[in-house]
Amino acid sequence: MTLEILTSPALQPLRHGFFTRRGGASSGVFAGLNCGPGSSDLAEAVSINRSRVAQALDLDPLALAAVHQVHSANVVTVTAPSADKPRADALVTATPGIALTVLTADCQPVLFADRKAGVIGAAHAGWRGALEGVLEATLDAMEALGADRADTVAVIGPTISQRAYEVGPEFFDTFTMEDPDAARFFANGDGDRYLFDLPGFGLYRLRNAGVGEAEWTRHCTYSDPERFYSYRRATHQGEADYGRLISAIRL
Repeated sequence: MTLEILTSPALQPLRHGFFTRRGGASSGVFAGLNCGPGSSDLAEAVSINRSRVAQALDLDPLALAAVHQVHSANVVTVTAPSADKPRADALVTATPGIALTVLTADCQPVLFADRKAGVIGAAHAGWRGALEGVLEATLDAMEALGADRADTVAVIGPTISQRAYEVGPEFFDTFTMEDPDAARFFANGDGDRYLFDLPGFGLYRLRNAGVGEAEWTRHCTYSDPERFYSYRRATHQGEADYGRLISAIRL
């Protein structure tokens, strides 16, 4: 099976993609393109998968820049290929020939580009990172490289949608104490439960930060097991582990 790569017209002509799980070498619960070295998948299969991603981007696998994701607002500026993986959740660069990558399995993968300035970014934005400001921090780091946020496009890739994201009242309290306007991203669920709109919240934070254009590809990771890995779905099904989707952008 060939790789399936979701792209956005808003980011073209830059090479980029939100890779689905189709076309990979992994098997079992990881079946497909699992790109997560931190999973319990066979290291050889993950390496093959990452090589296929690099090939699709016309790069050497060593040029796939990555971070050790920790649900933070930390951003790394990348100037050259490196095997180091600092603890952070976003990357920015103005250097051609490097792909910025993030791994997700329900959290938001967000790709950024100011094509005029030649600056790109990639962020892993789960609820915690989004609330702590990783999207705004990515824009700040891009501006430090010469980008203008008014000229910057941000695209949220496949992530968990509101109908699949049930949370408790303490979660609602955490958000509304930080930002009372965040209440609009919660719908009533069963009993005291809420349904949280993560991509809606991401778009809200991006637009409030002054980004020129922001969109979501409208793919739900939880609801489409054929195409996407989902941490929450794996948990609900009692699976021991889950694959990680990769999203990437390069100059």
